[in-house]
Amino acid sequence: MRITFLLPSDSLTGGTRVVAVYARKLADQGHDVLVVTCAPDRLDLFEWSKALLKRDRNKLRKYGKPEPGHIAMSGVAHKVLEKPRAIEARDVPDADFIVATWWETALWMHAMPSSKGRKVHLIQGYEVWPNPDLADEVHHTLKLPNLKIAISSDLKRTIESQLGELGISIVPNAVDLEQFDAPERGRQRVPTVGFVYARAAFKGADICIRACELARREIPDLKVVAFGADLPSADLALPAGADYFHRPPQREIGTIYSRCDAWLFGSRHDSFGLPILEAMACRTPVIAVPVGAATELLGDGTGTLVAMESPEEMAEAIVATCRLQENEWRRRSARAYAKAHGYSWNDATERLLRLLES
Repeated sequence: MRITFLLPSDSLTGGTRVVAVYARKLADQGHDVLVVTCAPDRLDLFEWSKALLKRDRNKLRKYGKPEPGHIAMSGVAHKVLEKPRAIEARDVPDADFIVATWWETALWMHAMPSSKGRKVHLIQGYEVWPNPDLADEVHHTLKLPNLKIAISSDLKRTIESQLGELGISIVPNAVDLEQFDAPERGRQRVPTVGFVYARAAFKGADICIRACELARREIPDLKVVAFGADLPSADLALPAGADYFHRPPQREIGTIYSRCDAWLFGSRHDSFGLPILEAMACRTPVIAVPVGAATELLGDGTGTLVAMESPEEMAEAIVATCRLQENEWRRRSARAYAKAHGYSWNDATERLLRLLES
């Protein structure tokens, strides 16, 4: 089959990683796959000057040469538009299927002729969360006629609670079980927890940071590790002595997970939460709020669910996990590993193909 994916940009986000994996898996099966992305955004001179004065290295990085994202690193056929603009019919080849992966790309896809392929909307988020002012536009796009596939049951429930039944199918995300793997182990000699650092408030890094600080009242030598795409800032400072890995190579992320006795997930909004599954695949028990796929992955006791906006409850869970008897911690570690490794990207790709073919 000829399949085209539409992305607003190539990046190191979890959503882009998902598209890159599907594109690679489908291409490996012999399908003709192309990913089309918009040109990366650049700061104008005024924005660059302002960022320079504020020494905002995260924004300044956008002004320079863009770093390769998951699509570029995947090796799949990739077309980047010559400048930031909407993707149009002239930018994509005729195909059997065309897959939008963001609300704007779904809107652009809707305007394209049928020759560009049967229209599929891979819904990776409820895009109203980061952009409440766009609610009407996002809702309009979600109602457009196409095959709709969500990445988690929670995301389907969230959208249909606002818009009614839309016939959304579900294909849950998986993780690369070769990249995210670890040998059986016991607890760390020094109690250690980790989380993904991000400056965006909805990612909830502040909750994880505060939980670590509270947990240190009970476990003073608690070690904290974190990684992320953002550089830490003074207004969202990491716990004292934390080991931070800025944009670590993909091959090293599994090692970061496996350094921990527990992985924290405090996101206020998330459609899935890939770090939950990645940490589990590396034998690390997860402490998470009930967002995205957390309830499905951890609700049966595989991990620990804590209340939203409660660093106090997360801190209690950190202390409890770090004080487990060795055999009980190993049992939880093994259970997390078994669940994560029980479903692969090959399984997800087969589910996606069955929906397309039906």
